[in-house]
Amino acid sequence: MNTFKISYFIMVLIIVLAIAITFSESPTVEAKHQHKHGWGIAASARNKGRKPVGATMTCDKSSKVCRLKGSPGRNCCRKKCVDLRTNKLNCGRCGKSCQYSEICCNGYCVNPMFDRRHCGAFSSSIVESAYSNGYTIPKLLLNPIDSCWRRNPSWASNRRSLADCAVGFGKSAVGGKYGSIYVVTNPSDDPENPRPGTLRHAVIQSKPLWITFARDMVIVLRNELIMNSYKTIDGRGAKVEIAYGPCITIQHVSHVIIHGISIHDCKPGKSGRVRSSPTHVGSRKGSDGDAIAIFDSSHIWIDHCYFSRCQDGLIDVLHASTAVTISNNYFTQHDKVMLLGHNDNNVEDKNMKVTIAFNHFGPGLIERMPRVRRGYAHVANNRYEKWQMYAIGGSADPTIFSEGNYFVAPDDPTKKQVTKRIDSGYDWRGWKWRTSKDVFKNGAYFVPSGYGTVTPLYGRAEWFPVSHGSLVPSLTSSAGPLHCYSGRIC
Repeated sequence: MNTFKISYFIMVLIIVLAIAITFSESPTVEAKHQHKHGWGIAASARNKGRKPVGATMTCDKSSKVCRLKGSPGRNCCRKKCVDLRTNKLNCGRCGKSCQYSEICCNGYCVNPMFDRRHCGAFSSSIVESAYSNGYTIPKLLLNPIDSCWRRNPSWASNRRSLADCAVGFGKSAVGGKYGSIYVVTNPSDDPENPRPGTLRHAVIQSKPLWITFARDMVIVLRNELIMNSYKTIDGRGAKVEIAYGPCITIQHVSHVIIHGISIHDCKPGKSGRVRSSPTHVGSRKGSDGDAIAIFDSSHIWIDHCYFSRCQDGLIDVLHASTAVTISNNYFTQHDKVMLLGHNDNNVEDKNMKVTIAFNHFGPGLIERMPRVRRGYAHVANNRYEKWQMYAIGGSADPTIFSEGNYFVAPDDPTKKQVTKRIDSGYDWRGWKWRTSKDVFKNGAYFVPSGYGTVTPLYGRAEWFPVSHGSLVPSLTSSAGPLHCYSGRIC
């Protein structure tokens, strides 16, 4: 009898073990089957969202491993199941986030535009939507400046954090970051005795100020607007235009930020008395009709503005000005767009350093995008549409590095060249003009010259990643003033 009970117990135990082994092997066999047939990242992307009936991936108690029916699965990050091979916010390990232009491939952050070792590559225009292996390019890629602040719906209550987002040579421009908020409520203007609440009254103050606007307004200045140091003009949340009169002068000052306004149809200023500080009124000979004229100034950042149809230039950087970044702006319908350097004989402009990035040079532009004299210009990730004479020009031995731009040439067969050397007695063949990662459309071409490095000598904080030119239509799609509403991402 005892022998029979022992035999029965052994038989039941064998049956239970056999059933347990059968269920426990199923995921392993499936995994081997996947590996055998080469199901990789592409298959995972195509099958995203498909789950076996009754299957639920959950984090175990240790919050380190996801489990399906008791078997080890993908990793668990912050109590959520993720695939460290493909998750852009947790690539290779929890918390390792890929940059804006990268994807996560096999646990590595890579830019598939030029890194052909991982997940294929993509060489045609950004308007085509798919990378190889099932990856797609987002319709809106935020460039490094915009990704710094635009995703924050609380931007309106933390406006001054924008000052941390500049890149390039103007990175150190703090504007009015360390000052009070000044709200412009009145669009009127008095050049000599400005009223409180007007833009002129704000920009001439001696203390740092972050200047905003109570509502939409068109400001018609009666004479040039002379800015003082440590000021930010922040147009976010309102439609602000400076137009139909003289416009902005930045002279002998530093740390100025101009963001999110439209400057157009600027006229020359007349000679007369203009206040430049609370304690000084000076006699001015009149301005030239530029949208923004920068003289002997440093740490300047001009971002997300609209420029068009001014009497002279749109932006001039002159007379030993340096540490300037011009970014995310939209330029259209104008002749001489941007001048860097006063004239060929101004040796003081040799130390000028300007970053021109993520701008959209739109239709109706003729020349100077920019024209450079003597100094250094890093022209990166800008979009150019059918210039009428040339896009990038210069004289007097400037250094120009064109990197990752998107050039669409005009239809005129004689105007296909991006570059133009304005010869004034110098041998241009020694000038350092280089192109890298640029995209050329409709027959556009760049004529390089010179020897030696042209890489910008950025400090660690000034450096920024420059994408391949194929990404530029997306990176510049929000150029110009943004439509920002409090409590929403911008």
